[in-house]
Amino acid sequence: MAEATLRTVPLDRDRILQWLQTYGVYAGVTVLMVVNVLITPHFLSAENFRTQAVQVAPVIIVALGMALVIGTEGVDLSVGAVMALAASVTALYLGYGLLPALLTVALFAAGVGLANGTLVAFIGVQPIVATLALMVGGRGLALVLLPQLEDLRNPSLASLGSGDVLGIPYLILIATALALLVAFVVRRTTFGRQLLAIGDSRPAAQLAGLPVRRVLIIVYVVSALLAAVAGVLATARLQASDPTSLGNLMELSAITAVVVGGTPLTGGRVNIAGTVAGAVLIQLLTATLIKHDLPPSWTQIAQAMVIVAAVYAARGRGKR
Repeated sequence: MAEATLRTVPLDRDRILQWLQTYGVYAGVTVLMVVNVLITPHFLSAENFRTQAVQVAPVIIVALGMALVIGTEGVDLSVGAVMALAASVTALYLGYGLLPALLTVALFAAGVGLANGTLVAFIGVQPIVATLALMVGGRGLALVLLPQLEDLRNPSLASLGSGDVLGIPYLILIATALALLVAFVVRRTTFGRQLLAIGDSRPAAQLAGLPVRRVLIIVYVVSALLAAVAGVLATARLQASDPTSLGNLMELSAITAVVVGGTPLTGGRVNIAGTVAGAVLIQLLTATLIKHDLPPSWTQIAQAMVIVAAVYAARGRGKR
């Protein structure tokens, strides 16, 4: 009898961990929502939900690209620098019109992504090292192009940052559309299946004849482009370009959202819905602490605890 009892304990623990891996992030969001309803004044107001959604939109967009990279068993530490670079380039080329400025931003971002992908796919540099180099270099380039904060007074850019459709801000619509698009690519396209196969085992993918190098380069280019989109939207919302602070620690927020959302760092699987929920969880946690007058340092400590909990729950999840 005692032996049978002992045998069921690991099984129960495994079931709990499996449940946390699958639904933990959604449970966390629900708990935070309930807590805020009880202790935070005006939490259920439409204005508060609008504010929270607008603030989390750039994090979601960056985390989508990060999820794709992590799905290949990589990581992209340059996303915050790309956001800063996007802000600088937007300020420099906005005088030619919004569309030329956006196209120029896309070219710069694609260049960073191409450099990252080339270092990883062709030269064999570890992703963390390759993207760390671009994180430092990209931020430096952004500051060379625009050394200080600059106010931007452009009606088209202002509309992008504060405009809405039927009361829904453009930022939220763009983040939602990109999340649906990335989810479709991962689940329903050949490229998505190739991406997951590479994350599962790159040598096996090469032996199977998959275009490993091409897929890796595309993934890093897409990650950089999504970071640039987030940078432009953040600049548009603030109506100012600040390459010194824009995107600082964004790479950590994106990685946290991806890991908490159920995508393993070992690659081979991507959970887009979980990534979005992970970003929302981080935003709710940060907003809760701020609304109750706790210092920013407590926010960082809380995020660290969330990361540790997510990594613990992910033990044994591994690859598909």
